[in-house]
Amino acid sequence: MRPTSPVALLAAYADDPERIFATFENDKQKTSTVTYAAELDRVRRAASVLANAGVSHGKRVHLHMENCQEFLDLWFACNLLGAIMVPTNPLSSPAELTHFIGDSGAMLSVVQTNLESNVRKAVADLPGVKVINLTQWNKSRISAKPFKGFLKALGSDLAAILYTSGTTSLPKGVLITNENYLAVGHASAAHYGITADDRWLVVLPFFHANAQYYCTMSALIKGASIAVMPRFSATLWGAQAVRHKATCASLFAAPIRMILANPEGPDDHKATLRFVMFAQSIGTAQAEEFERRFDTLLLHGYGMTETVIPPTLNPVSDERRYDSMGRALPDVQLRLVDDKGDDVPDGTPGNLLVRGVMGETIAAGYLGRREATSETFVGGWLHTGDVARRDTDGFYYFVDRTKDMIKRAGENVSAGEIERVVNDHPSVFECAAVGVPDAMRDEAIVVYVVPNADTTFDADALMEWCRERMSKFKVPQEFVVLEELPRTSVGKIRKQELRDSRAQAKK
Repeated sequence: MRPTSPVALLAAYADDPERIFATFENDKQKTSTVTYAAELDRVRRAASVLANAGVSHGKRVHLHMENCQEFLDLWFACNLLGAIMVPTNPLSSPAELTHFIGDSGAMLSVVQTNLESNVRKAVADLPGVKVINLTQWNKSRISAKPFKGFLKALGSDLAAILYTSGTTSLPKGVLITNENYLAVGHASAAHYGITADDRWLVVLPFFHANAQYYCTMSALIKGASIAVMPRFSATLWGAQAVRHKATCASLFAAPIRMILANPEGPDDHKATLRFVMFAQSIGTAQAEEFERRFDTLLLHGYGMTETVIPPTLNPVSDERRYDSMGRALPDVQLRLVDDKGDDVPDGTPGNLLVRGVMGETIAAGYLGRREATSETFVGGWLHTGDVARRDTDGFYYFVDRTKDMIKRAGENVSAGEIERVVNDHPSVFECAAVGVPDAMRDEAIVVYVVPNADTTFDADALMEWCRERMSKFKVPQEFVVLEELPRTSVGKIRKQELRDSRAQAKK
């Protein structure tokens, strides 16, 4: 019988007592390893504890912890019971947690012990929410009897509520089904050629879709393994890849830059990575240096929590381009349209739409946000809010978020295009371009720059660099130097925060 849920995939490989599911490394770099069979036993015991706490089909369980084995125990235990996990960022404030827990309707919160205080504050005005810390949780799990049987899960059953980053508004809960998880696992495993011999290095947080979708689910599809780190560390990443014999990894652009900013490790070249998938933009020189340093392939791709299956990826064994999001995956239909909804020709930027079936190949919508759901999921097409262009070879290129397009004297200017030019300058570590109000020309272009540590930053030289490489109306009016850019938990730059700080400074 075809597995219909993530936990059913786990169980499918549990008959092999030697098959490794995961290795976990803690802050002291001590490791523990668990087989598929042993993990399934932990999951069944966890399910018993949840059931005794009143968790059943359709109930929501809040998970608030860093990457650890207990996260996976709880994810799959919820799945076994037909309950819905609601994972959140460990760095969330009490006010943010009140929104997540209240909005999701979670009836139980399982929290990392040293983070319990914030959760207690968050639920003070949310009657009926039980809180249990991991110290208490593990005592109960160890003594619990394994939950017997399996709930007959449906692919359409809701499995998770994943909250978006919320760069401009309150985060929305994205509804993810069992079928969503299976679909992205199959698509990722097929594209990257995942086999039972592969091992993913997981450093991105489990509360985020990336580590769940592309790493864990593709491993479960093929009976492969994952090596789980508590969090990303630029200084440790190379050694972790070598130590755990990882063959696959996933990163964002910012962590890649952070890794490259650290001295090369003596064993970096011993990494066994077949590829590292990444999202967001990095320069060609940075990509080539990363590949040389770790003797691997760096593969750019594109995806959102809502798209589930990544619409575009660069191939492992064919032509790949660092600056491109890749080509559309098989069976993925994409459109690039203008503001009237008409298709644009190759080479012309357009709004990116992804064809899909809600709850199967794309998310099932937003929790309690009927208007937002109807605006984003329209007639079988997911409106991503991103602007992209396609070349004649079928490669897609990210241009910008729709809301980040800068209006300059009647022209639409891509912040992403400006950032690519500025980032290529030797003195620039990273940057962010934003539009700010300008009485004469709609918006002025301001670029916030984080200089490279080993260079002297010269704003005039950078301005000349831009003049030589872009049209006059695209050249920034000002550079502002920062020590670091404000980011969300998954590395996205908080551009609204930059705009707001600019507005405050002008008052």
